[in-house]
Amino acid sequence: MKTAVNLIRILTGSLFIFSGLVKAIDPRGLAYKMQEFFEAWAHDGFLPGLMDGLNDYALVFSIIMITLEVAVGLAIIIGWKKRISTWLLFLLILFFTFLTSYVLFSGKIRACGCFGDCIPLTPIQTFTKDIILLIFSLFLLFNLKKFLPWVKPLPAFLMVAGATLFTLILQFYVLRYLPVVDCLPYRKGNDILKLREMPDNAIPDKFEYVFIYEKEGNRKDFLVTGLPDSSWKFIERKQKLIQKGSNNLPLINDFSFTTASGNDTTAAILGQEGSYYLLFIKEINSFPEGWEGDKQLIQAIAGKHAKVFIITAQPEAVKIRYAGLKGFNGEGYSSFIFTCDATAIKTAARANPVLFLMKGPVVTEKWSWASFQNVVL
Repeated sequence: MKTAVNLIRILTGSLFIFSGLVKAIDPRGLAYKMQEFFEAWAHDGFLPGLMDGLNDYALVFSIIMITLEVAVGLAIIIGWKKRISTWLLFLLILFFTFLTSYVLFSGKIRACGCFGDCIPLTPIQTFTKDIILLIFSLFLLFNLKKFLPWVKPLPAFLMVAGATLFTLILQFYVLRYLPVVDCLPYRKGNDILKLREMPDNAIPDKFEYVFIYEKEGNRKDFLVTGLPDSSWKFIERKQKLIQKGSNNLPLINDFSFTTASGNDTTAAILGQEGSYYLLFIKEINSFPEGWEGDKQLIQAIAGKHAKVFIITAQPEAVKIRYAGLKGFNGEGYSSFIFTCDATAIKTAARANPVLFLMKGPVVTEKWSWASFQNVVL
């Protein structure tokens, strides 16, 4: 029995540490996933006021959750504070199981983000994993007497404290800069235009059209192969999903640049030859107080006669911020400011702002606002 306890604690603890560290390289990714849950629950009518309020603290919850995973995972392996650690393990897994079951059975969220963007799992895979881990955690709870510590209390405390501090430092580093391992579709070397296309092995959804007609106060559904005669009055047409497709969404979806007049200019910008820059700005008001690095960078790029296109969810605020800035290819800034959905921007740019160096549609380099002074023009 002791052997089984030791194997399960090593396996469960290692999985928790791995899961935490995979998400620690991009804590904003987990925060955005938490916001999806809050928005879904609010839409379902479950304490909408509270859910909307929690939305603002998603990043804080993300950092805490990731740090807990690593700390609890290590504590389970070395046997530090075994009763508290095992109960924390059980409660965390119980919470994760609730989330993955919601993803699986509601169908309102595509994935739970259990291993971040680096290791995408299907809802059934994540739910099965959590059920197994839930059984493991219960096994450990019922066998605490055989759960012997492998490290003395003081060194064990120092190890857990060190792992906690390391995880926090790693997260704050990538929040200031960018993920140390980029698993997103916008990583360096990727062709954005190509990834906006439908996958070659895509299987589209199959739909059936139902036509609703009315006669003498009675309404009836008809298929296109059996429409009624002219004595029936047409009411409406409905689309019914009869077979769900697979792999029928591009890796990069809902990512487009529009002009002030509403024209889509994504292909024109990304399809040009040569090198240019994309400056992604999600929110002006979240810039560091008194920071002018974006203005200095834009002027430096313009001084080199290079092209920079500003992609933002707040075009009017951006125009105000850069009003009067000189040397921008000899033209007004409004000609180079394009609107993009905020969700698409926060997926492409994990900081605010972020600069992409592009060569045609290919991402060749990326810098967060904290690294703008390191941009080589």
